[in-house]
Amino acid sequence: QVQLVESGGGLVQPGGSLRLSCAASRTIFNFNVMSWYRQAPGKQRELVAAISIGGTINYADSVKGRFTISRDNAENTIYLQMNNLKPEDTGVYYCHAPTTVYDYWGQGIQVTVSS
Repeated sequence: QVQLVESGGGLVQPGGSLRLSCAASRTIFNFNVMSWYRQAPGKQRELVAAISIGGTINYADSVKGRFTISRDNAENTIYLQMNNLKPEDTGVYYCHAPTTVYDYWGQGIQVTVSS
């Protein structure tokens, strides 16, 4: 079993920045891909960004140029640097680490962008 714990969320004004962290309870070398998802009120959960163990990165079109995902295998942590935040970025952000037998999810962390 692996536990994923998100941190770094909160309330920020439009145009502001936040950095989310997802710390795993053991090595993340076993996860070929780790991702950030988000879910806005009344909407389906959507992929925000994903990073492979080899460094391949994908972003949702809505966050390209504003968000940066990174991975620190030594610290068993992935990050999501979010700049120029917009109200539509509001939602619960989840860390995700799939394997062939199980999907690991964090508990989620709230990000609210509002003036």
